[in-house]
Amino acid sequence: MKKIITALSAALIALCASADDATIKTQLGKLGASDIEIQTSPIKGVKTVISNEGVFYISEDGKYVLQGQLYELTDKGPVDLTGKILSDKLNSYQKEMIVYPAKNEKHVVTVFMDITCHYCHLLHQQIKEYNDLGITVRYLAFPRAGLNNNTAKQMEAIWTAKDPAFALNEAENGNPPKELKTPQIVKKHYELGLQFGVRGTPSIITQNGEVIGGYLEPQKLLSALEE
Repeated sequence: MKKIITALSAALIALCASADDATIKTQLGKLGASDIEIQTSPIKGVKTVISNEGVFYISEDGKYVLQGQLYELTDKGPVDLTGKILSDKLNSYQKEMIVYPAKNEKHVVTVFMDITCHYCHLLHQQIKEYNDLGITVRYLAFPRAGLNNNTAKQMEAIWTAKDPAFALNEAENGNPPKELKTPQIVKKHYELGLQFGVRGTPSIITQNGEVIGGYLEPQKLLSALEE
């Protein structure tokens, strides 16, 4: 997204007064965006753009781009519409998650994690404590160094194992898989993480699509979720 905003600060996109989606996609592609999906937005004259750079908003004439969260003000408080777009996409990956469910579930968080990350390891060591507080933890893979390395390939082997939870537990106990697999599922997770703005691990996502940030010990995470 920084690349797009930097380019736009030098010269606004010059399109006709009512640019069609194909033209907008072409122009955004020139600025480095890919996997572009354009939707309507709640704001008249503005469209929602979902891309590898995340979610942002563009005027229908293609001249102006807005980056940031879009909230709807309701009687029950502000609703994060930007987060909801990505959380719907995140939940579509539910069958690909490694899930540690709470028996008395109060909250569900999704954690982008890396098996070489110290704070991910610390979080995983306390899974039972999170679960005991009613927090279900769902893992998606986010190799911090990208996809062209052994960590990403090991994580692909974990997520495609017959028992992914067991394979992950083994890796966290110092026994990562010896088999290396080309990232496919992990690639999808990684790209989704980038859309959420994930740059480090662990990154914790709430049910509403809000990014809490890095590692929080169990009680502090519960407090953050109940604020």
